[in-house]
Amino acid sequence: MLPTGQMHMVFRLGGPALRVFADADDAQGSTIATPVLGGVRTGFYVKEVAGHVVSVGVQLLPGAAQALFGVSAAELAERHTPLPELWGVSAESLLQQLAQEGDPRRQMVLLESFLAARLPATPVLHPRVVHALAACAQGARVDDMVTQSGYSHRGFIALFRHATGMSPKRYLRLLRFQSVLAAMRENPAASLSASALGAGYSDQAHMTREFTECAGITPSRYRQLAPVAAHHVAVAGAETSNFFKTGRLGHVTVATHVFISTTGRHHDP
Repeated sequence: MLPTGQMHMVFRLGGPALRVFADADDAQGSTIATPVLGGVRTGFYVKEVAGHVVSVGVQLLPGAAQALFGVSAAELAERHTPLPELWGVSAESLLQQLAQEGDPRRQMVLLESFLAARLPATPVLHPRVVHALAACAQGARVDDMVTQSGYSHRGFIALFRHATGMSPKRYLRLLRFQSVLAAMRENPAASLSASALGAGYSDQAHMTREFTECAGITPSRYRQLAPVAAHHVAVAGAETSNFFKTGRLGHVTVATHVFISTTGRHHDP
């Protein structure tokens, strides 16, 4: 599973429980049988796929952690959190309601209504973060964003991390990663050097380093695998071992499932 820069909330309505592997030392993985919130990640993780899974969920923009859960996005980053830990019995109650509603469109209406009811009356995303996110989309430098914010460097980084779950530098790196993913999928025949320059990397070597850090595989290997969904890369057996530089994980695969998102993207954390 490749990083998107967003949190994901998922309710599994059918199939086995979610099982994920965090890093090279995680030989057993962890199983989550409840609704789950996937925090923002700056790198890949591996998810086991077994059988057909039906999920309903949403991708959450910066500020959602504070608005919906009353916590900093940084507290939820780089991990999966069982939703009952944040919402108590409301999470399981919502899961039951979604499971009883068989129509996917009505499921989304139900989920969106539930989320809307939990939103505070006033915005929680700090105006300086709103401005910084727009600046990031334009490729602004972190030092310039700090200056424009009126905060100290440390204060601005903390403010940004609270809303997004990562530093501005990491956020910009993920934007470049997303840009090169889109470019490679739009024009698979383009040279990697052209994709690198178009995405804002200094050169192909720079792109390869950052891409491999985020994805666990090189850009050329990603292009060779040609995944159906941009952020779901299917791996198994030896290739999984190459991801984590260990042979202990055995047979693990990563693939896309049925997933409904308010953003129109397909992703199940």
